[in-house]
Amino acid sequence: MSKETIQKIDKKELAAQDFYREALELLEKADAPFLVGGGFALKVYTGIDRVTKDLDIFCKAGECPRILKVLSEAGYETEITDARWLAKAKKGDHLIDLIFNNPGNFCPVTDVWFQKAVKGELYGVPVKYVAAEELIWCKTYVQNRERFDGADINHIILRYGNKLDWKRVLQHLEQHWHLLLAQFLNFQFVYPSERDIIPRWLFDELLARAQEQYDLPAPLEKICRGPFFDQTQYGHDITEWDFKVMTIRTI
Repeated sequence: MSKETIQKIDKKELAAQDFYREALELLEKADAPFLVGGGFALKVYTGIDRVTKDLDIFCKAGECPRILKVLSEAGYETEITDARWLAKAKKGDHLIDLIFNNPGNFCPVTDVWFQKAVKGELYGVPVKYVAAEELIWCKTYVQNRERFDGADINHIILRYGNKLDWKRVLQHLEQHWHLLLAQFLNFQFVYPSERDIIPRWLFDELLARAQEQYDLPAPLEKICRGPFFDQTQYGHDITEWDFKVMTIRTI
């Protein structure tokens, strides 16, 4: 890599940092409740430092308009990208994602998120980070063709597993415990020597559920829950194979 290329990358990174700092300071001064997620939160729990293309801000749905107004008045372009879960704010080449749920409506940001959040600092601004348990919860549903966050979850378990509130992790994913068991098996495959990070009581509980489901009759209807985490790859199941989409939970 040439010296000129490195200098361009450094300038781009510095510009991004200035953008993030400015946005965080605006939100702090406006006293708008928010949490930092994404790659910045992942670094807190894993130590992995990777280049991020945007700043992920988590907030309650009711606070999102207020935050958008603060940013809009400061010259940012804002939009409600998806009324179910996502808004965006942009300034130049830099972007903020405002996240208040997930596409399936399974992970609404509530006061509990703020109670469990981890205090820290980002670019000199005091912030609160999304707790590791909520981060795992959200990332569990990111399993589509373009993006899969299973590696992020594995890294959180590996580096932060001894500090996790495993009961809260199970509570979040109680409804979709199959996904949690699948993630645990994935983790054990990737890190066979670290399997005991996952509590034995929790793994046994999920295995028991997997076994006991065979003692019950299968569902009468042909159900496909694939659209819960991939809204494109399971279209054929619905249109051609007569599967029904299980109703996505509403609040």
